[in-house]
Amino acid sequence: MAISLDSITKGANDRAPIMVIHGTPGIGKSTFAACAPDPIFLRTEDGLGNLEVATFPELENYDQLMEAFAALYETDDFKTVVIDSLSALEPLIWEKVAQDHGKNNLEDIGFGKGYIYAMDYWREIMTAVRGLAKRGIMPILIAHTDVSRFDSPDTDPYDRYQIKLHKRAFQYMYEQADIIGFASYPVHVKKKDSDAPKGRGVQKGERQLTLVEKPAVIAKNRYSMPETVPLEWDEFAQHLPTN
Repeated sequence: MAISLDSITKGANDRAPIMVIHGTPGIGKSTFAACAPDPIFLRTEDGLGNLEVATFPELENYDQLMEAFAALYETDDFKTVVIDSLSALEPLIWEKVAQDHGKNNLEDIGFGKGYIYAMDYWREIMTAVRGLAKRGIMPILIAHTDVSRFDSPDTDPYDRYQIKLHKRAFQYMYEQADIIGFASYPVHVKKKDSDAPKGRGVQKGERQLTLVEKPAVIAKNRYSMPETVPLEWDEFAQHLPTN
């Protein structure tokens, strides 16, 4: 299409929002996603437990993931697609890259180039994800959480919760996502005493989803959503954009 003044339009994205939900194992990420409208799970790990939801068989390699995407393009039966999880998908991508180069593993490629080659597959995945989002199928991408050191240019280094992916993949997913939510329990730090000279974290309250970035938490949203909401789909969905 030629670009001209006639091609100018107004309006928001013509697709469903792309979201990443990260948090510690067992916090309820899969349960949260299972409560979204008409979900289908693309599993790269066995994390569903007793949840009764539509799911492909556990995907064992990258090619099976792409076959699952292709199958979803042929049906209108689902309104949500859930990748569970990105963190378990990443080794499958590394395996694919190693096979492409006739190596046993990514590190054998040398000079860190394997991680650069892996980005081609992440981009291919996100092209498929955006394509489904344009068809009105909402993507929820589940990930594990890692505690990583952040070297800030204007403060002393500090630790923060971030998506458990290689730094290149993490940065790419951070840029691509419309919503990144961090699932956790609120924690109250009990004052130091003789039994706990360094203070003690005490769980307090119901599970929550942080949607605005803080120094200790990777999160974001493009829709002026609240800082936190309960980790319940119905509560969260009230703040999603409507087209």
